[in-house]
Amino acid sequence: MSLIPWLRWNEAPPRLSSRSPAEMVLETLMTELAGQMREAERQQREHSNAVRKICTGVDYSWLARPSRPTYDLSPGERLQLEDVCAKVHPSYCGAAILRFRQLMSEREPEVQEVSRLFRSVLQEVLEKMKEEEEVHKLTRQWSLRPRGGLALATFKTRVRISPFASDIRTISEDVERGARPPRTWSVPEFRALKED
Repeated sequence: MSLIPWLRWNEAPPRLSSRSPAEMVLETLMTELAGQMREAERQQREHSNAVRKICTGVDYSWLARPSRPTYDLSPGERLQLEDVCAKVHPSYCGAAILRFRQLMSEREPEVQEVSRLFRSVLQEVLEKMKEEEEVHKLTRQWSLRPRGGLALATFKTRVRISPFASDIRTISEDVERGARPPRTWSVPEFRALKED
């Protein structure tokens, strides 16, 4: 018999994260930026090693120790990016990461260009958020608007519909006079009220 289940009585039950969604979005986006910067630096290093190998004809890569990351964001730039990341709604976080990865694979930028590319993606996402918010606001505004339109109210006051008016011509009257009948007979007659 194992004693492990007996020893777990003292452990706290697993809790949900106490961080806000905005903090989690910020951390996720900044982690993605750091990972893409490391990957861009690794690709840049591999490219320079390949060029050096072609130029010299000798491969000393087995002798060299992997170098540490040499490029890092300045504190001011990091704060600016964190400020922009904090404005991103959690529902747009995944779309921002996918778009950033897509641009990274298409352009293969230098390490110094990654933060500018990331900032442009965040600006795109914020613009899209604003556009969708405006559309939502207009939709809500139109749905709350009263149903009776102004045009219909003015139409009701000026025009009188009389489907069984006595002065409506019939087919037989036109045939007797030899006149050409109107196009439709099933449509009621619309007349403007006479203003006195």
